[in-house]
Amino acid sequence: MTRIIALALAITAGSMAQASDDYMKIDPAKAEQIKAQLSAQGYDVRKIEMEDGMYEAYALKDGARYEIYLNRDLSIVKTEIDD
Repeated sequence: MTRIIALALAITAGSMAQASDDYMKIDPAKAEQIKAQLSAQGYDVRKIEMEDGMYEAYALKDGARYEIYLNRDLSIVKTEIDD
């Protein structure tokens, strides 16, 4: 029984580590494309992350903070004002 629990924990920890690795990996060329695209629209891009298969760009524009969500084709899917 102890071995089963240990195995289950090891599998869970491994998949969590892989998920966090995917969270951090962003192709530098894609990041530059996103930054250029949003900068052309007047945004000052501060940070770009990937989560749940979408790019999340954190940016400033006209004194407001924004979270901009882009799909894999770099089309803006959603824009939220970050309070």
